Amino acid sequence: MRTVGQALVAGLRARGVDVVFGIPGVHTIELYRGLAGGGIRHVTPRHEQGAAFMADGYARASGKPGVAFVITGPGLTNALTAMAQAKADSVPVLVISGVNRRASLGRGLGLLHELPDQAAMVRALCPTERLEDPADLEPLLDRAFARLLTGRPGPVHIEIPTDVMPLAAAEAPRAPLPARPAPDPGQIAQAAHLLNAATRPVILAGGGARGCDAALRQLAERLDAPVILTVNARGMLHAHPLAVPASPSLDAPRDLIRQADRILALGTELGPTDYDMYVRGGFPDLSSMIRVDVCADQLARHPAALTIRAETAATLAALLPHLASRQADGPARAATTRQQARAELAPLHPRMPHQLAMVEAIRDAIPDAQIVGDSTQPVYAANLYYDHDRPGGWFNAATGFGALGFGPGAAIGAAIANPATPTLCLIGDGGLQFDPAELRVAVDEHLPLTFLVWNNASYREIAEAMRDAQTEIIGCTPSPLNLAPFAAACDLPFASVPEDPQALHDALRQPHQGPRLIEIRVTS
Repeated sequence: MRTVGQALVAGLRARGVDVVFGIPGVHTIELYRGLAGGGIRHVTPRHEQGAAFMADGYARASGKPGVAFVITGPGLTNALTAMAQAKADSVPVLVISGVNRRASLGRGLGLLHELPDQAAMVRALCPTERLEDPADLEPLLDRAFARLLTGRPGPVHIEIPTDVMPLAAAEAPRAPLPARPAPDPGQIAQAAHLLNAATRPVILAGGGARGCDAALRQLAERLDAPVILTVNARGMLHAHPLAVPASPSLDAPRDLIRQADRILALGTELGPTDYDMYVRGGFPDLSSMIRVDVCADQLARHPAALTIRAETAATLAALLPHLASRQADGPARAATTRQQARAELAPLHPRMPHQLAMVEAIRDAIPDAQIVGDSTQPVYAANLYYDHDRPGGWFNAATGFGALGFGPGAAIGAAIANPATPTLCLIGDGGLQFDPAELRVAVDEHLPLTFLVWNNASYREIAEAMRDAQTEIIGCTPSPLNLAPFAAACDLPFASVPEDPQALHDALRQPHQGPRLIEIRVTS
């Protein structure tokens, strides 16, 4: 008869899991028993935070939940930062940890890796369950995957006591996933009536619209509606006349929203890191919008003329047959907004247009790539305005939770999810030092991954914010890694280029196999 550890791996495989990111320890050996011959690839990061970041990047790139195995105590606390990033960006990440034997829990015996109440610590962030009885394993996995796949995605935690892991686990039936919220036909009819009556509609597309590229294009063309793409929706409608790949924090997209006579918001949180990045206030009134979201709590947070609780894909499929086609000034409105939004970058910061040009050089040198960003200046600039050429191929940690060090792990996860697709990690010299060891994982796994290090030898964005606040700049100049010997220590091919779009383009076009590191020397 199988142990709980073996049954767990079999249960994950039966639910479509094909890779697990984890660092084994004495508290999780029994979880690893089933991996041998279990049909699941194991990838070893260098830190548990990296494991959960890899699961995050894998989930974003594959559309499936990412899974991480971590040890009791410090393994889980190390992963919490990445779990919080997944929570902020609605990414389905399953973290499975050990916990000490059942009889010891909460007693403060001084056991290795002991926490006073591990589950209570996690519960403030996300759903968590403890497996107390082997007979409950399949129902527990059913509940976990229901949370990951049928509502608003996010992290889920399962902890398994060390004395439960080796117990015998009998075969058990799987329950089907619960039905996903379906759009109400009456609400679809009402939405169609409101949209057909509009003459200047605008669509706001967020991360919940990812995967709906064809339907979103059809919707926009039928309504003649410009589509404002938040950061997590970038790459959809690339180069389309109705696409506005600009942050609603800028004045031009706000003016487009203000002039609209109907707003359709699709799978967007309407959060400040997308809609009010500079905390200026004054955002246009959205109370007359039609809002579509799978999460009831999200729908309750902003007044709207009509709320539809359903997935974007199902809503668009139901809505499109009821919409009349028209052609008016939608492309002109979108083009004006694009032009004005891009022109706003220089007044915000004189270096932003150049930083955007560097990101565009990456896109043009390696078309249809996945670009995974960390919190660094060219990523900030591109989050304000940038049109990526691959749906789902642009994402970063500079929205929502904003965790530094996200880039390497998430890029590795994305590269493993799509091994035939070139992947690039764009990270600053400061952010790299949060997780430098993860670059070795790309070597171990032979990934087609380019690490681009924006090296300005500082936390430049923070330094400029301190200067603007008329505060003495302190703590913003940590010495950067000497990247040539660092790359050699990681067995990575290395190149160093000036902060010049053509030089970067030429370096990226050089043939290579496997991972590499390119330094961008920032001198101004």
